Amino acid sequence: MNRFDLPLSNQEARIQYDHADYHIVSSGSFVNCAVTGKPIPVEELKYWSVERQEAYYDVQASCKRYMETLKVKS
Repeated sequence: MNRFDLPLSNQEARIQYDHADYHIVSSGSFVNCAVTGKPIPVEELKYWSVERQEAYYDVQASCKRYMETLKVKS
């Protein structure tokens, strides 16, 4: 993903998350964190789950979701 390919809208993007990258399905300038609900600018998106197809604001949110899923499986 190249930052020059990103849209300049104020709409939420729909993204398909893959292991090494992501693909924008529907253009937008941000996605919401699945844990905190905070908007994440697409150009700053670094943390996501391929399995759950979720974006995370930071590593703490990512770890929190991971720990939540461990509790559900137990």
